[in-house]
Amino acid sequence: MVQMVDQPRVARTVAARGTRLSRVTRQRLQSAAALIVIVVGAAIIVLPLAWMFSASLKRRMDVFVLPPKWIPAPPQWRNYAEVFDGAPFDRYLLNSTIITCCCVVGTVTSCSLAAYGFARLRFPGRELLFVMLLSTLMLPEPVTLVPRFIVFEKLGWLNTFKPLIVPSFFGGAFQIFLLRQFFRTIPLDLEDAARLDGAGTFRIFATIVLPLSKPALVTAAIFTFIFTWNDFLHPLLYLNTEDKYTVAIGLLNFTGSDRIGPQMHLLMAASFLATVPVLAVFLLAQRLFVKGIVFSGIKG
Repeated sequence: MVQMVDQPRVARTVAARGTRLSRVTRQRLQSAAALIVIVVGAAIIVLPLAWMFSASLKRRMDVFVLPPKWIPAPPQWRNYAEVFDGAPFDRYLLNSTIITCCCVVGTVTSCSLAAYGFARLRFPGRELLFVMLLSTLMLPEPVTLVPRFIVFEKLGWLNTFKPLIVPSFFGGAFQIFLLRQFFRTIPLDLEDAARLDGAGTFRIFATIVLPLSKPALVTAAIFTFIFTWNDFLHPLLYLNTEDKYTVAIGLLNFTGSDRIGPQMHLLMAASFLATVPVLAVFLLAQRLFVKGIVFSGIKG
């Protein structure tokens, strides 16, 4: 009689264990599949960088050998020295560093102020102004190139860093939107408590909002750094002499062809040197970058 009563319970226990095991197995399979997809995707992304580094250590004609050899024999480390011998590459790096740092400071400062105004301050036409700001993202870049060039030419700013730096102190639509979305996630109770203690708007912004918005500020700074460092069109448009050139323009020195062919080994070495600062900045600030994107609500 006892056995007849226990059989259904045993059956239910076995079924429950089977369900749990199947659920655990399914979760493990899903995790393994996701890991495989991530590894494959990472390999596809890293592959061009690995080839660039490999080509930078090859001799001139070894770059075009088929099938390609990934490990140079022997590695030509002098290619990196020839990059600086064949062109003032150190000057290019210095120019890019000056322009990029100034643009990062200008963009983060101006965009954080504008974003805080759109997120917290109430004034007539705020939503309309914000919609107009976002609508500028839909303007193609060529539409504004000619008018801006004429303005800078009238100001006498051609062949200087001013056309590349000054506009950053007037904000950027994308960075303002990014910071505004993050500022809106900060509880209003913190600002209300500060106002009860006698803090003004700017003090609240400087002592409460900015320290709490470090991920979003770092994200805006990284986007600005990458865009400015890799920018080719605007320096090409405004800079005329070699001592003002940036890294992006300086790479053209290694693309010129002669009867033998372009200096691809030096171009790859110079390109790898130009990529290192971007990778270093991203890797150092990766955690804050991801956090800023998640909390700002930007998808895709």
